[in-house]
Amino acid sequence: MIVVGALIALLVVLAVYAGLSVRMVQQTQRGVVFRFGRVRGEVRGPGLARILPVADRLRRVNVQTVTMPIPAQEGITRDNVTVRVDAVVYFKVVDPVKAIVDVQDYGFAMSQVAQTSLRSIIGKSELDDLLANREPINQGLELMLDSPALGWGIQIDRVEIKDVALPESMKRSMARQAEADRERRARIITADGEFQASARLSEAAKVMAATPAALQLRLLQTVVEVAAEKNSTLVLPFPVELLRFLESATGRATAQATEAARAAGAIGPDGRAEDDLGPEGERGPEDARGVEQLELPQVAAAAERADGQGPLRVAPPHAA
Repeated sequence: MIVVGALIALLVVLAVYAGLSVRMVQQTQRGVVFRFGRVRGEVRGPGLARILPVADRLRRVNVQTVTMPIPAQEGITRDNVTVRVDAVVYFKVVDPVKAIVDVQDYGFAMSQVAQTSLRSIIGKSELDDLLANREPINQGLELMLDSPALGWGIQIDRVEIKDVALPESMKRSMARQAEADRERRARIITADGEFQASARLSEAAKVMAATPAALQLRLLQTVVEVAAEKNSTLVLPFPVELLRFLESATGRATAQATEAARAAGAIGPDGRAEDDLGPEGERGPEDARGVEQLELPQVAAAAERADGQGPLRVAPPHAA
């Protein structure tokens, strides 16, 4: 019984010793061993790590990539614009001993350095670079963080600016600027189109001047296009030159007909037809009536003057 009790006591002691001397390290961690307060040079990898139960202490360090957001920092850019900028930093521990020994809390230290570096980079940059050209600013911010991080056993993987908050007045100014630029480009495009159209019209005018029939064909084509609309009224311009041509052609035709009739003896020397003249060249009844109608206003005026009923009133020529 004494031997059995001794064996059981030994097994219990061994179990307690094993429990105190064995530690488990995860795959995403590395173990740093301190023996009597001094760090051991060997870093324990993932798995079971053996330590002395009383002399050694094991501290685990996460070696995964850490995503740390940088709180929004307010600053004034180089072109005197107040902005609020926030960013994000991706880093990981590459030397667990330095991360534990050289800095008290490497996560808090990286957060403070990132905030100060972000404020510094805001003052060195212009607003247009923060909005449209962020890649050089990200690289500059990464270089500013690399200097202290390397001494702490930390590697900076990536630094990116997430958002740039602008004042409302600056947003309205930028909107007006963008609108003015759009309007300027629209006017330039319109003017370019007018220039090209005028050049084409000038060439077309030269062609139509060489061939006048082309102008008439173009006029007829325009008439056809307008006539396709049922709710429109078409006013067709008539060239004055064509009216003058028709008038001169009609006068020439009348003169030729008169000369031909006079040569044939159909009309007399005064231009009247021989049938309209009475015997011995006297005028017919129709001519007499025409004379009486022309003399009526003068006869009426003479009768009124003779009666003395008022001043003499003569009808105007157009009324007669």
